[in-house]
Amino acid sequence: MDFMGRTLITIGVVLLIIGGIMILGEKVGLGKLPGDIFIQKGNFTFFFPIVSSIVISLILTLILNLFRR
Repeated sequence: MDFMGRTLITIGVVLLIIGGIMILGEKVGLGKLPGDIFIQKGNFTFFFPIVSSIVISLILTLILNLFRR
C-alpha cells in the first residue's frame, strides 16, 4: 500500500507542475504562435497548435537531456 500512495502523490505533483507550465505558457504566448492552425467557420472551430507543440518538444528534449547527463 505504501508504494501505491507514493505513486499517487508523484502523479499529483507531476500534474500540478504540468498545469503550472500550461498557465505560464499561455501568458508567454504558446498556443498563439505563427504556424498554429486556427480555423473558425460559423459554429465550427478547429485549433491545432503544431508550432507550439514543436517548441514544447524541443524545450522538453533539452531539459531531459540535461538531466540524463
